[in-house]
Amino acid sequence: MEQKGIPTATPEEINIANYDYDLPASRIAQFPAATRDSSRLLVYRQGALSHQTFRELPAQLPPNAVLLFNNTRVIHARLRFQRATGATIEIFCLDPLMPVEHQGSLGSREPVIWKCLIGNNKRWKDDSLSLEISLPGRESVTLYAERLHAVEDAFAVRFSWDQPDLAFGEVLHAAGLIPLPPYLNREQVAEDADRYQTVYAQEQGSVAAPTAGLHFTDRVFADLAESGVQRLEVTLHVGAGTFKPVKADRLADHHMHEEQIFITQGTIAALAAAVSAGRPIIPVGTTSLRLLESLYWHGISHSAAGQLAVKQWDPYQQRELPTAKLALENILNGLDAVGLDMLTGQTQLLIAPGYSFRLASGLITNFHQPRSTLLLLIAAMVGEDWRRIYAYALDNDFRFLSFGDSSLLLP
Repeated sequence: MEQKGIPTATPEEINIANYDYDLPASRIAQFPAATRDSSRLLVYRQGALSHQTFRELPAQLPPNAVLLFNNTRVIHARLRFQRATGATIEIFCLDPLMPVEHQGSLGSREPVIWKCLIGNNKRWKDDSLSLEISLPGRESVTLYAERLHAVEDAFAVRFSWDQPDLAFGEVLHAAGLIPLPPYLNREQVAEDADRYQTVYAQEQGSVAAPTAGLHFTDRVFADLAESGVQRLEVTLHVGAGTFKPVKADRLADHHMHEEQIFITQGTIAALAAAVSAGRPIIPVGTTSLRLLESLYWHGISHSAAGQLAVKQWDPYQQRELPTAKLALENILNGLDAVGLDMLTGQTQLLIAPGYSFRLASGLITNFHQPRSTLLLLIAAMVGEDWRRIYAYALDNDFRFLSFGDSSLLLP
């Protein structure tokens, strides 16, 4: 089902002040629901609003639906080093620089370099930092951090450790903390390591959870299978940019963050089959949606055989738009031509009012911050009804943001 974008001025001219609303701090969920699928579900179906519990999701989906999940796993990206002076230096690992891909870097037994944010940076002189880590059943490990140079608004940091039989991912998991969203403004508790992770998380690399997936349980998956819902998985490693507010007045002055994607040839073939059969494809979360729609723009480009590299304004510069079926077939043919069974790359796709959805028929998602690119994405899908949806959620005591409740949007 292909949808036309909402008639508007060009997205570059959008004023972010028009996508603001009052979100009281008391409505931001500090902790998740007692059980994952006991959270609440707002259902928006062609303009009509209702609410259920999340475990009733299978009965709310359209017939023959295909759900697309992001199976990324959140890494323990926050490291706290204590200097001899007593100062605490916090290093937030954002993206690998060497090796450049998450899998290679986290699996490396050699020193690695990451792009990092540094808290209390002025207290870090030119020396290296060290952190002693205890691991069950073995000698302690010492992790060393050396600040190299500035990288955009962050720093390149070289990490090394004194146990060469350990991979960096193992060291990071033992040494670091789960990076909770900054707006929670609370210390981590033991339950966060489990509850800020989907039950199907698999591929390590994110510094933020794909939070729409936090509500799913084995019971919900069993009911989905019984209902004939097809389940597909992709990987998009969520970056800290997902929390980056739009500070510019006009969207043209906002730089969208890039995120790494991985999708198998088999999954692309399954999506192509779903499109051919007219089955509705519903991404679970904005990350899955951005990856899904990025496939289309990659598939109609002249580089469909290479790595995916979708820029934020690409969709708004196209004139003739081939079918979604043809775009996916182009990707499959391109992978065959170079003998690959997986498409990788980066997407910077910005979905805002005026966007024309090519593959997604709906969306499962939480409730997002005011003046955010995620709220713009919602407005692109449901138009000005985003105001009705959010007003309904506020009036009916829904909980907002990462640990909050969910919505099923079927325009």
